[in-house]
Amino acid sequence: MNRLRFYGDAPVSLENIGEIRGKLIVVEGPDGVGRSTQIAELRRWLESRGSAVIETGFTRSDLAGKGIKQAKQGHTLGSITLFLYYATDFADIVDGHIIPGLRSGYIILADRYIYSAIARAVVRGADPQWIREVYGFAPIPDKVLYLKIGVNELIERTINSSKGFNYWESGMDLRLGADMFDSFKEYQARVLRQFDSMKSEYGFQVIDADRPADEVADDLRLAIDSVLSLA
Repeated sequence: MNRLRFYGDAPVSLENIGEIRGKLIVVEGPDGVGRSTQIAELRRWLESRGSAVIETGFTRSDLAGKGIKQAKQGHTLGSITLFLYYATDFADIVDGHIIPGLRSGYIILADRYIYSAIARAVVRGADPQWIREVYGFAPIPDKVLYLKIGVNELIERTINSSKGFNYWESGMDLRLGADMFDSFKEYQARVLRQFDSMKSEYGFQVIDADRPADEVADDLRLAIDSVLSLA
C-alpha cells in the first residue's frame, strides 16, 4: 500500500486519507489518437487477470458532466467558464470515482487527466501557473502513459474516422483558420506542443501511437505491468 500524494495542497477532506491499496493509471493524448479504444482493451486485459478496474475520464461526473456537454452544443461558453466547468467536473470525479476506487484497491484507468485540461486551457490563453494551481487537488498518478502522435498523422486519422472534425476539437472558438480543417491543424499543433512541454514536468512515459494498435497495446501492457509488479 502507498500514501496518496497531490500536485498541490490536499483537499481538507483528504488530508488524513492514509494508505491506499489501488493504482491510478492515466492514458493521455490528443483527441483521435486512440485513447478510448486502448483503455477498453486494457480493461478487458486487466479483468481477465482478476484485477478490479474502474474506468473514468472527463465529463463523466454526476455533478457537471452532462452540463458541460449540453453547454458546448451551443458553442457559447466563455474561456474562464469552460476552464472552471471542467475543473468542477474533475473534482467530482476525484471525489466520487478515483478516491473511493483507490481506497478499495481498484485499478483506476483514466481516459485523460488534468494534463489535457491544462493544455487546452493554456492554448486558450490561461496563465500556465494559475491553471496548474486550479488542479492542485489532483492525486498524482502511479503512471502517466502519453500516446504521442504528429499533427499530420492525427489529421489523417480524424479524416478517416466516422467522427470527423468538430467545433471544439478544432478550436473554432479561437478562430485559428479559415475553415474547420485549418483550425483543427493549428489548434491540435498547439495542444501537442503543450503536451510535449509537460513530459518532463509530470513524468510522462511516451508511447509512440503512430503504429498499429496492437503494437501500442503491447507497450501499454508492459508499462502497466511494471507498475503492478511494484504493488
